[in-house]
Amino acid sequence: MSTVTLDSLQFVLRCLLAVFFFGAGITHFIPVVQRTMAAMIPPGLRFTGFFGARGPVVLVIFTGVCEMLGGLGLLWPPTTGVTGVMLVIFLIAVFPANAFAARDPQRFGRAAIPLRIRVIEQVALIALVVLAIL
Repeated sequence: MSTVTLDSLQFVLRCLLAVFFFGAGITHFIPVVQRTMAAMIPPGLRFTGFFGARGPVVLVIFTGVCEMLGGLGLLWPPTTGVTGVMLVIFLIAVFPANAFAARDPQRFGRAAIPLRIRVIEQVALIALVVLAIL
């Protein structure tokens, strides 16, 4: 495979990932989704501090902004590499919330993806991000 073809495939992959992450980030601002995501934050990772009871919602908004910026960062060549690394760290950091939700499908419904499937999805997404920035 020529480097031009590989470069083209990586560009397409970065575009697809950008749409995915930007779209996922937007969902963090939809009230019903926001409430579900806030509830998915494990008790040990919740903070109240300055934001009081809204701490988990603030965290959901923050992660949404991170996803949107990550999507955009994949498209701007000077930031592609660092953005990819940050997205890998981000995907690892948000995994505990997905694992917490997987343990309670009655409470979280469709958001409670079985843990084995979620691990496979998360590893695959991380692999795609790494492939897109190499």
